[in-house]
Amino acid sequence: MKVRLLSPDRDFDPQTEPPWHAEILSKDLALPVLFEAMAQGDACIAEVVRKVLLTSLANDEATIAYRQQILHDCLLHPQAVRELYEFAGAAVAQAKKQYLNTIARYPVWILSQSIRHLTEFLAMIRDLKQLTVRHESLFAAPGSRAFFTRLHGEVGDDYLMTVSDHLQRLSFQRGMLMSASLGRGNKGANYLLHRPPLPEEQSRLARLGTWLLSLFWSKKPPPHSFSVHPRDEGGIRVLSSLRDQGLMRTAAALAQSSDNIRSFFTNLRNELAFYVGCLNLRQRLVDMGSPICMPVPEPLAARRFTCRGLYDVCLSLQIGRPAVGNDVQADGDNLVLITGANQGGKSTMLRSIGVAQCLLQSGMFVGAETMRASVCAGVYTHFKREEDTRLKSGKLDEELGRMSRIVDHIVPHALVLMNESFAATNEREGAEIGRQIISALIDNRVRVICVTHMYELARHFFADRQPAFLFLRAAREESGERSFKVLPGEPLPTSFGGDLYRALFDDSRETPAGRQGIDLMVEQMIELTDANRRQESKPFRPAWREKYTEPKKSSFTSLTQGAL
Repeated sequence: MKVRLLSPDRDFDPQTEPPWHAEILSKDLALPVLFEAMAQGDACIAEVVRKVLLTSLANDEATIAYRQQILHDCLLHPQAVRELYEFAGAAVAQAKKQYLNTIARYPVWILSQSIRHLTEFLAMIRDLKQLTVRHESLFAAPGSRAFFTRLHGEVGDDYLMTVSDHLQRLSFQRGMLMSASLGRGNKGANYLLHRPPLPEEQSRLARLGTWLLSLFWSKKPPPHSFSVHPRDEGGIRVLSSLRDQGLMRTAAALAQSSDNIRSFFTNLRNELAFYVGCLNLRQRLVDMGSPICMPVPEPLAARRFTCRGLYDVCLSLQIGRPAVGNDVQADGDNLVLITGANQGGKSTMLRSIGVAQCLLQSGMFVGAETMRASVCAGVYTHFKREEDTRLKSGKLDEELGRMSRIVDHIVPHALVLMNESFAATNEREGAEIGRQIISALIDNRVRVICVTHMYELARHFFADRQPAFLFLRAAREESGERSFKVLPGEPLPTSFGGDLYRALFDDSRETPAGRQGIDLMVEQMIELTDANRRQESKPFRPAWREKYTEPKKSSFTSLTQGAL
């Protein structure tokens, strides 16, 4: 039996390996916070939701829509879903207990244990059918209806009665009937187990045999037969071996049937675990007053991304209250570049986009009022890392190495999220590296969303005036306060670090003169920085650029052979 509540053409396989960058993606987007909120202490849900989210990054829009429809049913009838999940979990626990108590060494033992397990499984299936009869009218999604149809069609009442009858016969309460022939070397061959007669059939055969004996009785010698003395251990071993040969195929078939039913309940529990995790997450967000919506998936090449009130779900879960939402209109844009004030919400905005894309690809709701976005061929992150004293090479080498691995695996229509990338070196060199890499990604139909404080990098792309480029800026109030809103705006030569400086030191200066002195010092520092930029009369060309010839358009080949 197939479950197929997560995909229309296959069951969920918990052994599927996540993509190579799963751990990096989870860390950069703070996904463990999401997994914990979905699991709520349930180990099965925790394992399943992690696997589902991380292995769904390349789902197409048809699979996403299929899963969204089932999730919609689940959101409308959460109690029914939880009841089905609890039943499947209890069935799996019972099956696991049976499995652990089984020591299957010989065919006769395998047969007896399989009969016992199948008998108990049949009772579980009957209970499951009764449970689904109560709930199936509540579900309208095609995937849900198909599951109920398969369950009632493949294991109907007549089928269950037939199976029960077969199991009763296979208990061989009146002995076994089998045949064999002599093979090479006078060894047994062609062992065949015959259907044992039913009790009423056996009584009729006995009466028929008695009548035939009375009718055709003669003084001919009786047919060949033998008996084994109870103390004849050798003879008993020979008979046991013959019995095992006859039972081998039947025992293997029953064991496989038992495993199939066990797998069915396991798959049912796992796939329902994902939807129960979604219910848990929805409840957490609703209790905090955070909006959610079902996103509309668009085809791969559509390059759509439009949302209203998008917020970082993981941040909301961490702080226990709704996070600030933002509106984004990036339809058709290949590059979204976010600049602006320090601690103004740039990185949070980037994570909110990444988390929302992962949730969409998984067929889940997202943290927004509305959202419409294209599916992508994978989500990759390249975030700034803290200094690691264990590194044998420099931070820049480490950053370039991580980007090189992304380039090795990336495909067209993927999404790359860059957060303060290549800030480990000076701004001129970091900006040049970033420009080359971002240009190469865009040329290869990869969508890039980049947060940076490097004005040189932002200025280059802004001066290019490409219609497929979108520039966003973290808002700043006149007082220097942060609203954590990200709005369309051209890059500025300052990230307003002076606001943070004043916030730290103003309280220690009690006189207006002192505060004015700090303001003047900050302004002078900003003016000095701008002057240094203006003095750069010729473009900077780092040494690593000499390793390759710059083509008219950047490419992955030039990146891997040169910059990376």
